[in-house]
Formats: sequence, C-alpha cells, structure tokens
Amino acid sequence: MRYIMCLLLVLSGPVAAHSWTPTYPDLEPSYVDGIYVAEMELWNSRADVNYYTFEVFDDEWSHVPWATQERNVPIKYLERKKINIYIRQGDLPRVRYICSRSLHVKSNETASLVSSRICSKVK
Repeated sequence: MRYIMCLLLVLSGPVAAHSWTPTYPDLEPSYVDGIYVAEMELWNSRADVNYYTFEVFDDEWSHVPWATQERNVPIKYLERKKINIYIRQGDLPRVRYICSRSLHVKSNETASLVSSRICSKVK
C-alpha cells in the first residue's frame, strides 16, 4: 500500500489552471438595445498556454449563441484581461454557464496536452 501511495504522489505532479471570475456573473444590459453583457476577468497562471477561447452553455450543456471582440484571446503568462461576453436578450433564459478554455497552439516544442476549462454559473 505504501508503494502505491508513493507512486500516486510522484505521478500526480503539479496542477496548473487559469482563473475565470466572477464565479456567479450578472448579465447586465449593454449599450446596444436587446444585448446583455457579462463582464468577466481572465488570469493566465499557465506558462505553457498563451491563448484562451470562450463558450456559453445552457442547463444541458448545449451551446448558446454569444459574441465577444475576439474568439481566441492571446494572454501572456501571469497577465489579467477583462473579457466582455455579449448575449442576445432572447437567449437570456437559456444561458446557464459561461466558460473559458485554454488553447494549445501547434508548435515544435513539447508542451502540456492538458486543456483546462473553467465555468462560471450565471445567476
């Protein structure tokens, strides 16, 4: 049993993710009629990731249409960036989760293949 525990500790290694706040965002009316916005903040704590994308889901994890200034956002290691997620008024009743997901760019370097997704639940 002791050997199994030691093996698990060695194989687990450090875990790295990013931060996506607030945890429970509010959808506020934007400056455009019929469009609502969630003001989110992304913090990149992963040195191996420089791009993030976003997704909006309903209760059954089906995609909900949304918009932002950029679909794939470049963000450097230890950098914070404010992201506005825009959603149509007609889609508001369906929106349940706003998620960020790390993207890996193909390169010749060896990098982690672990992608992290963090979701915030809409109030």
